Amino acid sequence: MLLDEPLIFERGAPGRVGWDPGGIALEPAADLPQELQRDDDLAGIPELSELEVLRHYLRLSQWNYAAATTFYPLGSCTMKYNPVVHEEIARLPGFARLHPLVPPALAQGALEVLAALEQALLAISGLEAVTLQPAAGAQGELTGMLVVRAYHADRGQRRGRVLIPASAHGTNPASSAFCGYAVTEVPTTARGLLDATTVADTMDESVAALMVTNPNTLGLFEEDIERVTEAVHARGGLVYMDGANLNALMGVARPGDMGVDVMQFNLHKTFSTPHGGGGPGAGPVAVRASLAEYLPGPRLVRGAEGWSWEEAGPKSVGRVRSFFGNFGVLLRALAYIERLGGPGLEQVTRLAILNAAYLRARLQERFHLPYDTPCMHECVFSDRTLADTGVTTLDVAKRLLDYGFYAPTIYFPLVVKGALMIEPTETETKETLDAFVAAMVAIADEARAEPEQLRRAPHATRWARLDETRAARHPVLRWRPTGGSAEA
Repeated sequence: MLLDEPLIFERGAPGRVGWDPGGIALEPAADLPQELQRDDDLAGIPELSELEVLRHYLRLSQWNYAAATTFYPLGSCTMKYNPVVHEEIARLPGFARLHPLVPPALAQGALEVLAALEQALLAISGLEAVTLQPAAGAQGELTGMLVVRAYHADRGQRRGRVLIPASAHGTNPASSAFCGYAVTEVPTTARGLLDATTVADTMDESVAALMVTNPNTLGLFEEDIERVTEAVHARGGLVYMDGANLNALMGVARPGDMGVDVMQFNLHKTFSTPHGGGGPGAGPVAVRASLAEYLPGPRLVRGAEGWSWEEAGPKSVGRVRSFFGNFGVLLRALAYIERLGGPGLEQVTRLAILNAAYLRARLQERFHLPYDTPCMHECVFSDRTLADTGVTTLDVAKRLLDYGFYAPTIYFPLVVKGALMIEPTETETKETLDAFVAAMVAIADEARAEPEQLRRAPHATRWARLDETRAARHPVLRWRPTGGSAEA
């Protein structure tokens, strides 16, 4: 049942409380500086009962689309369902209540978790050293590129360029630029792949690294990856691999075996942390042994009295995160890996690829397939076959909401005009995929029979189609209690 739900500021009444402290004096601490104390009477703050608060937030939550409520096929982002049991493990008191400043001698269990995760990630990647510090995939990219810069600087080499394929992950150019590098785009072939000869022709001693996403953002495996990495290494460069699409490799192929020197893991995409909503995430970075001394510190080491922290050496890029990282995310990742084991991780990968290949095969006759190269864990279509109807990718995405499905990623990757990127993940059943296919086919039919129906979609959601351009350019970010009106 869809109910109108006012803002929390519009609910309640003066004097209403959710909990009565029973006469307990709630005075500010005596040592709280005056400048941190309020000098008003909290006018305009909502006063509500506990039941009003409960119902308000519960209703808002019921309007959400999420992987726990519906098929959520966002490509590149890997919005898959994560086992609830791992949430329980992360909330065990010994982990959840452990203060980050506790001495290592009193945190041996937590440090054992971190050490075990490091070894697991090294086994999956085929690399030799890892840091768990970075708090997100983008920060992992930044850390990896800082390592690349430190490596070349240590050798007295002034390399100022980074090569990035047109099919690379979207944050790669930003990470390179943040480290002071100029970005050179490397074109892909008609099959959507990197060509080793093209890379070799673009490489010279001014190039610090190639940043490659494999599989790339078209969902295609870089078949020439070993020759590509050889071409980069031949001119003294390093190869950075964005691990955002590791869902299509883990347990089956190791980046280190392909010639990759540095990579980041997106634990919140691949290893059992809910993705989206602003975090938290984790972006560990793994490197070859020759790059280990440049990793952030402190590093975890085992001595005669157990695990402890060792400060970074003089060549380290320095700390990139407070404390050691997002421990709860790291804990979930280890729980996921240990629960599945090597054979389980391989099965996850193969099922993710199978599901994407199934959707590709079922939909390619109704939606344009820009590249006929076999896909990995995600498949990319476009709205070209609907162009004569006036229906666009955005219309298809909005109409899917009426069928009970969240939309796939749209208009990305940028190399495909009107892109629809679908990633079913390994967690979805064939019945769910068939229902999604049926919805997409019905929408394709509606585009020809009733195009206006799509252009006005969605029809069954709490709100109709919103003006997304206006929302982006003129966001309402704050409620002004005193005037009872919104403030941009």
